[in-house]
Amino acid sequence: MKRFLLLPLLLPALSAQDKPDFSKMKADQIFDQLCSSCHGKDLSAGVGGSLVDGEWKHGSSDDELMKSIKEGNAQLGMTPFKTVLDDRQIRSLVIFIREKEKQAKERGVEFPKPEPGKVTKTQHEDYKIEMVVEDGLKNPWAIAFLPDGRKLVTEKAGRLRIIEADGKLNPEPVKGIPTIIDHGQGGLMEVATHPDYEKNGWIYLGFADGKREGREVKTITAYVRGKLKDGQWSDQEWIWKADPKFYGGAGVHFGTRIVFDKGYIYFPVGERGGWHDAQDVENAKGKIYRLHDDGRVPEDNPKFEGKTPVPGLWSYGHRNPQGLDMDPRDGSLWDTEHGPRGGDELNLILPGHNYGWPVITYGMNYDGTPITGKTAEEGMDQPVTYWQPSIAACGLSFYRGDKFPKWKNDLFAGALAQQEIRRLRLVDHKVVEQEVVLKNIGRVRDVTDAPDGFIYVILNGPDRVIRLVPSE
Repeated sequence: MKRFLLLPLLLPALSAQDKPDFSKMKADQIFDQLCSSCHGKDLSAGVGGSLVDGEWKHGSSDDELMKSIKEGNAQLGMTPFKTVLDDRQIRSLVIFIREKEKQAKERGVEFPKPEPGKVTKTQHEDYKIEMVVEDGLKNPWAIAFLPDGRKLVTEKAGRLRIIEADGKLNPEPVKGIPTIIDHGQGGLMEVATHPDYEKNGWIYLGFADGKREGREVKTITAYVRGKLKDGQWSDQEWIWKADPKFYGGAGVHFGTRIVFDKGYIYFPVGERGGWHDAQDVENAKGKIYRLHDDGRVPEDNPKFEGKTPVPGLWSYGHRNPQGLDMDPRDGSLWDTEHGPRGGDELNLILPGHNYGWPVITYGMNYDGTPITGKTAEEGMDQPVTYWQPSIAACGLSFYRGDKFPKWKNDLFAGALAQQEIRRLRLVDHKVVEQEVVLKNIGRVRDVTDAPDGFIYVILNGPDRVIRLVPSE
């Protein structure tokens, strides 16, 4: 069993006049002021011992580290910091320590970095990568598959591209798609085909809708469906469009993915930088929605006493969901979402539930300043797992195919910042295995299983589409 304890942190004797203002400091600055004299500037040495070697003596959980920093330990000569730091600042220190601990553990670890023509070995399956599109795409975002062997790929700037059945990228984008606002993190994002596409021909798009007038931009995520006829977008119908009062100029947190199930469509809308909008069920932002696949609002969607929820609302308290899929075994809905620094999450999505942002989070601001000292609150769901450091979660897919039988029903999560794909095995809605199966060949924007049984991956930087195929 691991031994965990935060070893003594000694506060230098300071006069009231010289005492620094910790409320304005970032986590690394607080650590440097209060902790580095005992644990070293890199957290790995000093009279207090290493904080990154995995050897602790007083408990391994974040709550236990919080308590150690807050209450101290007189017997060990450890200073209590509850009179110096508030819960928010202590929480940011814990995140900082966890980040450094993880980075130290990964030094020297060899992760699977696939190369064309070579076999990549993982815990359960070995694979090779094949190049689907090497050149000609710019900022691809998502991929969908047509029954005739063609594939659709979105480009953030507002182009819907076709990969022909022979594997060649059609140089001409689809004409006539809706007006796309390429703004900040938003643009043309999701594309998905209806489960009965062969009968009805419906293709769905998720994108940044709005208007640009001079320097003023107002946008929010929207969803439409249409049909593809001779390279032309036609028969368009709106599926979901927010009230104009919710459009705004922020360039962040659009969300976007699409999942179909039994005549319903599920999709997220990010909180667009309006943190507390995610907690307001009457506000369109920071939510996951469920509609009939033609855009009608189901009568059995969640009700909220005393409130009139935005039409279609299924769950709330979300920040920036960019991964969404449904477990083929039991129909449970899962999302991954960008948290702040150290707060990326995997969530089991349940109707009417509140996922906490920004009241609770396991992360801090990107600059190292704190957000909140709370990681739990009554009435708010906990993530099934979260990632510190953040992985920049993007793209999510259960594997339903037969080409990789030992990966059957495993969940594959893409990561932009960490440039990786993580395989997660879920049992009884808990993560029992987690493995990096691909790393450092590009920012993983989308990962999805395909009708041919292979796993397709969209990469940014370089902008490519590849697929994972069995090694034999």
